[in-house]
This record gives sequence, C-alpha cells and structure tokens, in this order.
Amino acid sequence: MSDSSDQSNTDDQPGTQPENAALPEPFPTDWTRCLILVAHPDDPEYGMSAAVARWTAEGRSVVYVLASSGEAGIEGMAPEVAGPIREEEQRRSAAHVGVEVVEFLGFPDSRIVNNTELRDAIADSIRKHRPDIVVSLYSGPEFAPGFPNQSDHMEFGDAVGAAYDDLVAAVGVDAREGRPQMWFESDPQPSHYVEVTGFVEPAIDALAEHKEYMSVLDPDTPVREQARKQVENMVAPVEGLAGGNPVVGFTRKRP
Repeated sequence: MSDSSDQSNTDDQPGTQPENAALPEPFPTDWTRCLILVAHPDDPEYGMSAAVARWTAEGRSVVYVLASSGEAGIEGMAPEVAGPIREEEQRRSAAHVGVEVVEFLGFPDSRIVNNTELRDAIADSIRKHRPDIVVSLYSGPEFAPGFPNQSDHMEFGDAVGAAYDDLVAAVGVDAREGRPQMWFESDPQPSHYVEVTGFVEPAIDALAEHKEYMSVLDPDTPVREQARKQVENMVAPVEGLAGGNPVVGFTRKRP
C-alpha cells in the first residue's frame, strides 16, 4: 500500500459480524483461474494471501496484476528507487503463496483515478489472462468506523467494476473469451469466506517480504512481528463460522 495509515490500526478491529448479519457462505470452488487486481504492492498481503495460498495448493492458477509499483510508499526514499524495490518485494511475496506471475501496469502511486486509460488496462489484463474469477481489494469508504480507505483503492475498485461490466456486456460470461464468471472483493463484512487452516504461515511469510516498506512504516517493531499481527488479525475466526478456524472474507460483486 502507498499509505498504510488506514491499515496500521486494523489490529483493533474484531473478527465479528454485525449483529443480525447473515453468516457468509463458503467461497465458490467451481473455477480454475483467478486474476487478482490491486492498486499497490502488498495489497494482496493485506487481506487475501492466505486464501491465495490455499487456492494454489489446490492446483488453481492465480495471477497478480498491480496498477502501480508503490513508488510513493516508502517515506524518505525517492520514487525511482522505491518502485523497483517494492516490485521485487512483491514478487518474492507472491512466491510464498504459489503465485508465479506478477505484473505492474505503471500507473502513478497515490494518484490512481478511475479513467478510460485505467479501465482499458484492466480490461486488457482480463482478456490476456482469461480468468474464471476476478478478485480485487476492498474499495468501500471505510474498513470500519473511523478507519477510512485510501483514494487509490476506491478509484481502482470502481475501475475494476466498470471494466468487468464492459467486458461482460460485450458478449456475456465466458472465460474462454476473456469474460470472467464472477468478481469478488476482499471485505471486512463479507458475503463469502475461505477457511485457511494451514495457510496462515505462508501469508505471514508473504507480508514479511515487504521489509523495506514495513521497516519504515513501524521502525520500532520487527517486520515479522508486524506481519504476524496483521495477518492473524485479518484471518481471525468469526463466531459461528468454519468451526472457529481462521477465515478470509470476500464479497461477491458480480454477477
């Protein structure tokens, strides 16, 4: 993430559903290829990498496409230096959860806007990789009351939705023609969940690869300690769900 102030306090958020909310359903399993679309390096690790580790272990294909290189995300480091560092950290991170293909679209970190150029680039990525499902990072205004989301995430999520809708409207749902069947976002109040017992440690390993970024974010706490705290919070068991095992939550956006 470019500015993780919205994430640095998420360890205070409980793993519970709002009162009277319906419990999430298990995530669909009738798919083979997934394209994960996010704005910055480390976005996959803040919320979904334990699920990715499970999916790749099951033999599914997962590809990461990132709008930016996160070049504005390391305080005190010039963008032209930070960008390549963050790209390499993301590649190493992805390897821990079985992702071999990581691509960067080159849009400016902290200045992502939902415009024609971005929507076209997203659509091109979907056509190229022909996923059965698209998964993106949460794009709502707040992770929880008092925990606002970043503009980059919201603008990028809107662009993903617009590109997805345009592709499906062209002919219909058909992954063979580059039109996916479903679109999900990671979500703190999800409609679906992935049970991730046995896949938490790879997710911690993945987040801990963002050493340069996280060591500046919190210089007083060892990077791995930060990573463990964040990941364990993000996969915290939800009362009444998955037998009390760790879960990753997603909301189905389309169809």
